[in-house]
Amino acid sequence: MNRPPTESHRAVFDREIAPLKDKLFRYAMRILGDGPEAEDVVQDVLIKVWQKREVWQDWNNIEAMCMTITRNLAIDRSRSKHRMVKDLPDHYDEPSKDATPDQLTEAKDVMGIIKQAMSELPPKQKEVIHLREVEGHTYNEIADILDIPMSQVKINVHRARLFLRDRLNKEQLEG
Repeated sequence: MNRPPTESHRAVFDREIAPLKDKLFRYAMRILGDGPEAEDVVQDVLIKVWQKREVWQDWNNIEAMCMTITRNLAIDRSRSKHRMVKDLPDHYDEPSKDATPDQLTEAKDVMGIIKQAMSELPPKQKEVIHLREVEGHTYNEIADILDIPMSQVKINVHRARLFLRDRLNKEQLEG
């Protein structure tokens, strides 16, 4: 993280970490499937990151570090309650309010198919595709967040995309 030596930790936090709150929430929600618990995880992440403010300059990518902490805390909570990774939260990707009724119906149908298909993915593919397609992370960031080799990220994204594409095509042909 490159920042001027005179910049306060508070300014860095406000500029680089606080704006990640919604992204961290979506990721925690994806793992936990529970809004209040996801909010608690995000609060815990922000506290942990603030407590580590003296080492921020050692982090290569502050966003990837925040996502990694979020993942670890959410998984810890999930394991403690014997939960499984849940579906995407409702309304996370609604179509434009200017869409026609036909477009709204079609988008809702497609999202339903995708959410159902995502629920059938193996956990690692589900996690990787969420980070890539929903959160917009690069392959390098995903590898850092999940602490897996880049080759595994690419394989999991590829397999998940193939599965989702095939499922969407199958459903649209049947429908």
